[in-house]
Amino acid sequence: MARSQKPRDVPAGAQTIAVNRRARRDYDILDSIEVGIVLRGDEVKSLREAKAQLAEAWARIDGNELWVHNLHIAAYSHSAGVWTPEPLRVRKLLAHRSEILRLNSRVQQDRLALIPLSMYFVKGRAKLSLA
Repeated sequence: MARSQKPRDVPAGAQTIAVNRRARRDYDILDSIEVGIVLRGDEVKSLREAKAQLAEAWARIDGNELWVHNLHIAAYSHSAGVWTPEPLRVRKLLAHRSEILRLNSRVQQDRLALIPLSMYFVKGRAKLSLA
């Protein structure tokens, strides 16, 4: 029987941007949290066109801040090209300090990796599900 195509990492009522299907195959998912993303310029417009790839993305905690690496957001199709940010730049993730400290202690103790599962819009805000 075929697997359901409904993304299980996206909450109900959210608009899906991208789903990392390889994450569930390659990793054991122990816990997941929802974090916000700091975006610049036309990146939000590009995300509305679903021009993002999570396949090689990973997250890291540096100095009590959460960062995502290798998250590819393509340039907006109607931009002039002068102020477009780099597609693979390191982006800051927004979470409560207590959540970041809890994740940091767990990652260091158990030698775990932080992998993005999905990216979506909730009430007009871009969110990332991080496992």
